[in-house]
Amino acid sequence: MKIYTGRGDEGQTDLRDMSRVSKASPRIEAYGTVDEVNAMVGSVRPTGHDDVDELLREVQNHLHVTQADFANPDPDEDDPRVRETHVEAIEDSIDEFDAELDPLEHFVLPGGSEAGARLHRARAVCRRAERRAVAFAGAEAGVNETGLVYLNRLSDLLFTLARVVNHREGVPEEEPTY
Repeated sequence: MKIYTGRGDEGQTDLRDMSRVSKASPRIEAYGTVDEVNAMVGSVRPTGHDDVDELLREVQNHLHVTQADFANPDPDEDDPRVRETHVEAIEDSIDEFDAELDPLEHFVLPGGSEAGARLHRARAVCRRAERRAVAFAGAEAGVNETGLVYLNRLSDLLFTLARVVNHREGVPEEEPTY
């Protein structure tokens, strides 16, 4: 597979069905920002916590599916799609990791340990990806709404993992002052 083709030099790109769209389209903004989240999650690993690293690898695979889903304007039954099972897996993980933590009683300043701070940054990029996906869904019909739910839940997971990593590393949470 050749790395460069020149097909995008005019500001257009191919979708999964080989139709061409502007690189500035809401669809490309959505799955391009999901790619940013995936790269951010990759930059978090290794955290030094095997269970967190294993989950983040799974998340990266889910994000790859999300990108493929958003890049496909006319999916077939066998094409990669974000499914309810992806959302359920995230929710189960949130519940499992949240059990390690004291109940959240205030907002938390993003930061902490190196891994915790990177997880907070990935969460913020994930929120941006969700906003781009919502714009995409508003601009085009037939968008898989489960992908939007997945991104929303993923940002909650990344927040929870940031708290868990910081807790495990003995880094206290800081509350914002107003």
